[in-house]
Amino acid sequence: MIDLRRVPGLWRRCDVTVRDLPFALLLVIASLLPVLRGHETQVGDLAARPFDALAVALVGLESLPLAVRRRWPDACLALVSLGFVAAELRGYRIVASTALPIALLSAGAHLERHRRATVVILSLAYVPLAVAVHRLGGTDQVSGFATFYVGLAVVWGIGSWLRATRIAEVERRRGVAEATRAAERTRIARELHDVVTHHVTAMVVQAEAARYLTAAPTRLDETLSAVTDTGRRAISDLRHLLDLLNPDHTEIKMPFIGEVHTLVEQTRRAGQPVEFTEEGRPASSTGSAELAAYRVVQEALTNALKYAHGSRTAVRVRHLAREILVEVSTDGSGSRAASPGGSGRGLAGLRERVDVLGGEFSADQRAGGGFVVRARIPARSGS
Repeated sequence: MIDLRRVPGLWRRCDVTVRDLPFALLLVIASLLPVLRGHETQVGDLAARPFDALAVALVGLESLPLAVRRRWPDACLALVSLGFVAAELRGYRIVASTALPIALLSAGAHLERHRRATVVILSLAYVPLAVAVHRLGGTDQVSGFATFYVGLAVVWGIGSWLRATRIAEVERRRGVAEATRAAERTRIARELHDVVTHHVTAMVVQAEAARYLTAAPTRLDETLSAVTDTGRRAISDLRHLLDLLNPDHTEIKMPFIGEVHTLVEQTRRAGQPVEFTEEGRPASSTGSAELAAYRVVQEALTNALKYAHGSRTAVRVRHLAREILVEVSTDGSGSRAASPGGSGRGLAGLRERVDVLGGEFSADQRAGGGFVVRARIPARSGS
């Protein structure tokens, strides 16, 4: 048994010619009904001629091409115009002549090539038609022929307007799609930067330290174990990140501010002295705010490892009723001058994260050396 609810979807998936065919057949049937005669499109007002075999053939010539009016609008318009001219010169009054403005409308809306040439050819062809009809006894005056031409021009203009509107909508959707893809690429690049940079930086620092610990097997083993743990965590985080690209994956684990102690411990194992202070309790569900706060701490600790290795670093997280305050400061007493330098991509990404949530972000040099990163992130429930 056919599910009637699926019929509209099946119909929309049919070829456009199949969907246009019923209207063409309906026009054929309407043209053969005596009761509808006298309701047709005609020019010149020639004396009506009775139906005969040729009239029936012209009904098919004018009506059936409408089945391809969207797939081949130029062929449809040519055949319908030919049938219309023949019907007018013979004096047939058939409803199928209404196909001319319909074909003209479809050509204006769907014809892609030779549009200007089509208008010129049809306009030039209309002049001998009007002359011929007048000589055959048509009673219309010049004003009548002009009015008919203007009417057809308006129909073409409406089709052209529909075409322009459709093209504009396609361009708008393309622009939205491109902007969406660009935003998604930026988001993925930001996540990759945040995840990979932190773990790889920690591994590089730990590996560099291991080179000087060959005389201390115990400490060397601890350092190499730390490198291994960092690598495993990097792989795990990358897997979670790649899950974002899988539309069938429904349970995507993202880090939150409550896991900052893990970041701190990892940074300590890389040789960075870190003091961690947390005030207040995280809200039950702050979503994006927690992730943003986590990334702020992660990027700041990564910069501390890269540009102020060995310098004292302080991480302070405060959970307030409606916002999360994060501050990460590093002094300038390490092996290299502390500076939040680098490519700037990480800090720029953090600024974007925080700005989107309506918060505030800053990364500044400290007067006595070193640098400090601060963020105020609104923590709306379910954000």
